[in-house]
Amino acid sequence: MEHTQITVDRRGAQGEILVITLNRPEKLNAWTPTMADEQAQAIRSANDDPTIGAIVMTGAGRGFCAGADMDATFKTRIDGGDPGRDTAGGVGGMPNGLDWVALLRASKPIVCAINGAAVGIGVTMCLPADQIIASSVAKFGMGFIKMGLVPELASTRLLPARVGFGRASDLCLSGRIILADEALRIGLVDQVVEPDALVDAAIATASTYAANPDLQLRMTKQLLTDNIVETDLVAIQRSEQRRLAECWASPEHAEAVNAFLEKRPAVFRPQA
Repeated sequence: MEHTQITVDRRGAQGEILVITLNRPEKLNAWTPTMADEQAQAIRSANDDPTIGAIVMTGAGRGFCAGADMDATFKTRIDGGDPGRDTAGGVGGMPNGLDWVALLRASKPIVCAINGAAVGIGVTMCLPADQIIASSVAKFGMGFIKMGLVPELASTRLLPARVGFGRASDLCLSGRIILADEALRIGLVDQVVEPDALVDAAIATASTYAANPDLQLRMTKQLLTDNIVETDLVAIQRSEQRRLAECWASPEHAEAVNAFLEKRPAVFRPQA
């Protein structure tokens, strides 16, 4: 797929990190269905490439994503048009057939590097990611209520899971903007760094994930996804045991054990 609203670049010591950059800086990377399709294609390609171990997603220019493009999405829909690829038949305004939350939760590890304003879908597209790192100048707002909308992309579960019920209620019901230091204090983001260190910090974090085997990384993500609201501890252990048995028979487990016994680093992926 030709990219018109994102760019992709390989980083890391062995090129093991794919950096996806939202690339509409003149509009603070306002979201469109085309952008979502391009992001999804880049993530799927990374998932299929054994030399890529993790993904970083950031924005070009001053903003990360200042919400949905008003003209290209909301105004087009109000005027009777389709913003792109049957979004009315999709979920959360996404093109039909694109389950963004399922894609990110089944993907290789994803770190979001929030370089500026993240509003509306600029927040919710990141909530299914594995880590959120913010620049000290970043700003966050749910914003949906201000547009006469409700939150999407499972954010009414994922946001409370990060910040707690009361804080999630406040952010959603007020639509207020918060700064990076408050986002860190309430748990919306996991780390705050200076602007010129942001992408490097995200790549460094992603590299710690990419050093580990893909199969077990994705199994672990699935367990976390499935069990975050599961209350049956027996069911949780059974789910873990099924995957543990698969791990015992895997070449990745054998490589880890052999590397330990041979006193050498384990090698889990080919170099790019």
